Amino acid sequence: MSKEKKKKFGLFKFILALILIGLFIFAYGAYIEPKQFKVNEQKIESSKITDNFDGFKIVRISDIHYGNLFGLKDLKKLINRINELNADIVVLTGDLIDKSTKMTTSMASEMASELNKIEATSGKYAITGEDDVKFDEWSNIINNGGFIDLNNNYDTIYKNGYDFILIAGVSSFEDKESIVNKNQKTQNFINSFEKDGPIYNILLMHEPDYIDDLEDNKYDLILAGHSHNGQINIPLVKDFLIPEGAVKYSNGHYKLENSDLYVSNGIGVSDVNFRLFNTPSIDVYRLVK
Repeated sequence: MSKEKKKKFGLFKFILALILIGLFIFAYGAYIEPKQFKVNEQKIESSKITDNFDGFKIVRISDIHYGNLFGLKDLKKLINRINELNADIVVLTGDLIDKSTKMTTSMASEMASELNKIEATSGKYAITGEDDVKFDEWSNIINNGGFIDLNNNYDTIYKNGYDFILIAGVSSFEDKESIVNKNQKTQNFINSFEKDGPIYNILLMHEPDYIDDLEDNKYDLILAGHSHNGQINIPLVKDFLIPEGAVKYSNGHYKLENSDLYVSNGIGVSDVNFRLFNTPSIDVYRLVK
């Protein structure tokens, strides 16, 4: 073979290799990584935690975007994995449903039936994401799935005694209402105690950046979603894909004075149906004395 032919053949092999690598990356990001789950576990130490709540386990899921690459088979797989974790509470921080989903009565019934299989010893809680508010069926799916709708509301969790934890939620900021207004009912409850109030306060929200607008932040733990960590975890590309409302707090752990803010990278996909170097995650938080 002549030098010229060898050169052309080498160039052909190089181009072919690039094409094959590109096809592999596309297939992996579009069909393989979005179907995987990893579990991120965090130990949260606090002097506020009493013996009754030492080891209390919170399992959090976020941004499932059901109907967009995520269907009934995926939901069953997710729920089986959640139930292996033996949660005290399970929380959903928004965007259960994708905005592109063509919701039907049978689909809503299937979703609720599966969500009802999630096991938690002390309760299940959910709030809306900006996609959820487009669906009238969201409330029925959540309620029939055994979850408490925590939008702009709170609940108290007792375990083996008189000590209790407060868990609150605020709805998606798609409606442009301030977090101060959304949090007012919970704030009034917290302020009603001179002593013997909740030992630990948890807030569920979808779009994390709005936490800075909360004038009097009394929460110890804040769980948010929305960002998906950009879905494609490559510098610049990721930043371009992070949505408004999760630009400042896009992923991971942030210390906000006396609060710990954790932003999930989510489970599903939206807008760009692709995940790369960003495996869908179930987040576990264990409260420890």
